[in-house]
Amino acid sequence: MTSYSSTLLKLLDERGYIHQLTDAAAFDALAAREPVSAYIGFDATASSLHVGSLVQIMMLRRLQQSGHRPIVLMGGGTTKVGDPSGKDESRKLLTEEQINANIAGIRRVFERFLTFGDGPNDAMMVNNADWLDRLEYIPFLRDVGRHFTINRMLTFDSVRLRLDREQPLTFLEFNYMILQAYDFLELSRRAGCRAQMGGSDQWGNIVNGIELGRRVDGAELFGVTTPLITTADGAKMGKTAQGAVWLDEQLLSPYDYWQFWRNTQDADVGRFLRLFTDVPVDEVARLEALPGAEINQAKIVLATEATAMLHGRDAAQKAEQAAAETFAGRGASADLPTLRTGGSIAVLSALTGLGFCASNGEAKRKIAEGAVKLDDQAVSDPALQISIGDAPVKLSLGKKKHGLLVR
Repeated sequence: MTSYSSTLLKLLDERGYIHQLTDAAAFDALAAREPVSAYIGFDATASSLHVGSLVQIMMLRRLQQSGHRPIVLMGGGTTKVGDPSGKDESRKLLTEEQINANIAGIRRVFERFLTFGDGPNDAMMVNNADWLDRLEYIPFLRDVGRHFTINRMLTFDSVRLRLDREQPLTFLEFNYMILQAYDFLELSRRAGCRAQMGGSDQWGNIVNGIELGRRVDGAELFGVTTPLITTADGAKMGKTAQGAVWLDEQLLSPYDYWQFWRNTQDADVGRFLRLFTDVPVDEVARLEALPGAEINQAKIVLATEATAMLHGRDAAQKAEQAAAETFAGRGASADLPTLRTGGSIAVLSALTGLGFCASNGEAKRKIAEGAVKLDDQAVSDPALQISIGDAPVKLSLGKKKHGLLVR
């Protein structure tokens, strides 16, 4: 672990957020000397963010906890272009109305993690459409485009990997890295922003912005990236068989969010407690050292604390209680995910409707494996039609997935 003098970098380092830093000594000295404004950009491609964006959200939270000012940059302009990083094909283009609706939904997520306002370290949300939509093409090419070479742009992973796979890269997308660099320049001018943070795949784009700020304004800017968050088995964190783990209760219930964290692998518990909760690091060290089956207590703390941060303490405690009641075999809790059936439903439809299985074929395989239960009784017939009366019926897949079927 590197020795830093600023509260910010000490916190980021001890909790595992730092992958790369530009001029670490100078940024550390700046953060120790005065409040720093730093930003992360988020494109508005959906009505909510998912857990894959959570490490970036938490970076902004750590920034604010350290007395600095987080800037949430919404890509109202860049969403119209599409970031080619990590993509094999062009992103679907959205209308301005769809983008604005998505930004409104995403802001509700950030309000759970950050304090917005007018104070010196209160978070602010800005939209790059405010300046990108007003750019004039020829002046932009002359003033900004001349600082970028095609030679270098072709070496960037976001471009090179697409070309290596012989996937088309449109001129529209090719401009993305220039627009992102220009965002950093504008935020430096408008908000005194000194640093850009992001995932490791954004390193090249961040460095572009730093160099543009130096060449055009003589500004001293900095960059910080986080490591790619993978699980102990090498999978990308947040990817599940049921799809994205959304940060909006309309898209994923607090109970299902709690269960996502509860299902963390033993080897990941300590790291995820540091990254995704405010549990003190000395307590994390104690929890991750619990022996044998006691590590499940650490997983419950992780699930409850992560859920409380997003959905509130009451929802987190209800989810924890619902899980305890279910796993203890004391019946079905009303806080489990629920599927309305109209009084009757096929077991295959119930399994896919609750999101336990991605297809009828997968549901049939799970039944054949003996993994499906109705009110704790094994189901063996994939053609079973379930009748629901006044009382709900509990449907289970394995030991950890449970839902209610109601009339």
